[in-house]
Amino acid sequence: MVVSILQSNYIPWKGYFDIINKSDCFVIYDEVQYTKNDWRNRNKIKTNQGVKWLTIPVSVKSSSQRISETEVANQIWRKKHWSTIKENYGRQVGFEMFGSVFEEFYLKGSESFLSEINRSLISLISNILKFDTNILDSTMFPSSGCKTSRLVQICKQLNATTYLSGPSARNYIDIKMFQEENIEIEWMDYSFYSQYPQIYPPFEHNVSILDLLFCVNNDYKNFLL
Repeated sequence: MVVSILQSNYIPWKGYFDIINKSDCFVIYDEVQYTKNDWRNRNKIKTNQGVKWLTIPVSVKSSSQRISETEVANQIWRKKHWSTIKENYGRQVGFEMFGSVFEEFYLKGSESFLSEINRSLISLISNILKFDTNILDSTMFPSSGCKTSRLVQICKQLNATTYLSGPSARNYIDIKMFQEENIEIEWMDYSFYSQYPQIYPPFEHNVSILDLLFCVNNDYKNFLL
């Protein structure tokens, strides 16, 4: 049983979805502190004026506020984000196939909490990519203690044999705590991505997966790990 645990991101990049695809269970870990100027409420797309951030306006009422407690400040962002996405990708090969799905989310959605928005988009995109990973919320798994301890506890409750992690987590994960529970750690390696026919050079890997879906249509599998 391969388990991965990540905080939710807004329209994440392809690496986020490669972790989901390589896992049996993926846990959205939003019971932790919300961090400003991070990937929780924003991501990047390509435009004819360079890389552009799409940011969801949120209300931060406390420095200890959790991601799951974070509400959007207004719903105006939906039309603005969709307008920008359509303007820049509307003529791309994948827009005809996938555009209507995202248009419905942006123009008809009504989620008021950031976690709900991210969860909906992560599930929507995972369905487009035909993943069969079980996507769960961290609220289902009581845990306490330090960051690594909480991750280990969630893995144990899911009977994990392997914990799949992004490479940046090497800086804070206590590997011994996993070893003591006979849980192997595997680290994602993002160095093997191929470039695809992206609009507006130079090529940029670290943008929302929307860029890949709209630029290559059904060939997206050739550019994921």
